[in-house]
Amino acid sequence: MILYRKYQIKGENDPRQGLWYARPVINETLDIEALARHMSKHNTPFSPGVIKGVLADMVACIKELVLDGKNVKLDDLAIFSVGIVSDHGAASAAEFKVAEHVAGLKLRARATGELSNAKINLEATLREQGEYSVSDGSAPSGPDDSGDEEEDGGQSGAPL
Repeated sequence: MILYRKYQIKGENDPRQGLWYARPVINETLDIEALARHMSKHNTPFSPGVIKGVLADMVACIKELVLDGKNVKLDDLAIFSVGIVSDHGAASAAEFKVAEHVAGLKLRARATGELSNAKINLEATLREQGEYSVSDGSAPSGPDDSGDEEEDGGQSGAPL
């Protein structure tokens, strides 16, 4: 289940000013070690340490290959590649200069196979995140389980 919070665009010069949108709520980010521990609980004979080593080597190899101009596809997850960020273009090929027309590089990850955008839209469900507790500075509370209809017209938990 994907939790979300509503937010409103407030930029004065933004044509979307005043409109409301949904933003996913991320309650936890797992590092390689935590992922390895999670994976080791899925009926595997491998220890979290062995899995962590394989994952760390995989990450290093993906970095190496992507920086060598290759795409790396992990079936049913993503295709990793490098993208070029440009601030503006040149008027002609002869006038193009990397130092002037390339702002930088970025890592791209495009969903593929079982994790494609179409599959996510069919299988994922959304539910509005409960209210944040501001008084004690704690993390956001869990979803509103009061049983009352939620502000989104009762669509919480509905498939996309």
